[in-house]
Amino acid sequence: MDEAKIDDTPEGRVPADDGWFILNVEEIAWRAIPGGGAWCSFESPKAPSELLGIGVHILAPGEKPGFYHAESGQEGFLVLSGECIAIVEGEERRMRQWDYLHCPPGTAHITVGAGGEPCAILMVGTRSPDRRIRYPVEPAAAKHGASVETATDNPREAYAGRPPISPVRSPWPPR
Repeated sequence: MDEAKIDDTPEGRVPADDGWFILNVEEIAWRAIPGGGAWCSFESPKAPSELLGIGVHILAPGEKPGFYHAESGQEGFLVLSGECIAIVEGEERRMRQWDYLHCPPGTAHITVGAGGEPCAILMVGTRSPDRRIRYPVEPAAAKHGASVETATDNPREAYAGRPPISPVRSPWPPR
């Protein structure tokens, strides 16, 4: 396997292909959405992995990375710093630094930034060509603005009213 070519962009460095690479989280290009935090992905946008998605998501208190959902793949969430609320199968659980949430396929969940500072979460999920996702209505998630109003299996429907994603410089580690 060859080493990946690395492109320099105004937002940070990005692997240009599917080769191996070493980059620091601070130098990788990030994306952000109002109310949804900022995140980086550890893969090339030109050659995304068919097997594994992994990256870091930074959530300010009250921010959420999406809507309460259940996927056909396994996901995991490791809190690197700060605190968040995990809503799992309708139950709220507080997570703090080094807490890990394991979500087997089909586990309904979402995280919401909490505490007095931003929360950094390492997020990982398996991928497959037959991936399925369900967005159920969940009162515990709705309390935090993290539930769809109408259940759907279509991500485009779930996120139809969400603001656009913008490229940004790394917000983490905090300076």
